[in-house]
Amino acid sequence: MNQIQVKTILNKKKYADSWFLDRFTLNPYSSCSFNCLYCYIRGSKYGTNMERKLAVKTNAPELLEKQLKRLAQKNDYGFIVLASATDPYLSVEKEEKMTRRLIEIILKYRFPLHIITKSDLVLRDLDLLEELRKEAIIPPDLSNRLKEGVVITFSFSTIDEKIARIFEPGAPKPQARLDALKHIRSHGFHSGISMMPMIPYISDRGEHLEEMFQAFKENDAQYVMPADISLFDNGASSNKTLMFRAVKKHYPELLPKYEKLFATQNHLPDYYRKAFYEKMSELSQKYQIPNRIIAVE
Repeated sequence: MNQIQVKTILNKKKYADSWFLDRFTLNPYSSCSFNCLYCYIRGSKYGTNMERKLAVKTNAPELLEKQLKRLAQKNDYGFIVLASATDPYLSVEKEEKMTRRLIEIILKYRFPLHIITKSDLVLRDLDLLEELRKEAIIPPDLSNRLKEGVVITFSFSTIDEKIARIFEPGAPKPQARLDALKHIRSHGFHSGISMMPMIPYISDRGEHLEEMFQAFKENDAQYVMPADISLFDNGASSNKTLMFRAVKKHYPELLPKYEKLFATQNHLPDYYRKAFYEKMSELSQKYQIPNRIIAVE
């Protein structure tokens, strides 16, 4: 396990994000052991196997303490997203407990928190999160629309175990995430789904999307936020290279379609994106699951 020290740990935005609510972002770790092929942070910095570059930010608690104390003194509260560039509940978190230590500091200063994860390890910290949901100071622009200071979002690109093993080989199984969602909702937490990214012609097929929405509904998701995929660069460790290699190996009949989709740009063509979001809107209405954490005024 690599150890690094950083100059700052809490990144502040000028304005809160309307989708994820974050005014601040926080990443206890650098790189990621879940090794998802489609991850947007991929590239030469981390290499093909991102787990090899995984590092814990050892001075994160001290830095966070200073930054939150200063912000609290100014009454400058806002949602912290944990995490934006890696998962806060990687396997090493079981021993390192860095995420838990940071949540303890967030609780001390009563900042609202949005956790985004692919892991059921978040269940370990429900004791702290239960306190924080009651104690957190919600910023005025959200106080009329959100009654508690903790939001927990589970990230999915699929609920199919076979597909997941190919494209997110180091992540906990989708069923573990669904079970965690159900458990968390039974405890009353505000929780839902980030369907990001959907994999073209594989996990965004109509029947698979139906199965996903059915599963999310059965497990009481309060929202489902969808997104399509972007693939970047052609380097050996870029997400475009790794995704194309996986498609060629496991879905060779789809490779020509991928080559066409991403021939001239990093994102999907407008016609594909339009059809995708129309389908997601249709499913959101059919299953009566909003496509945002809270409605935009």
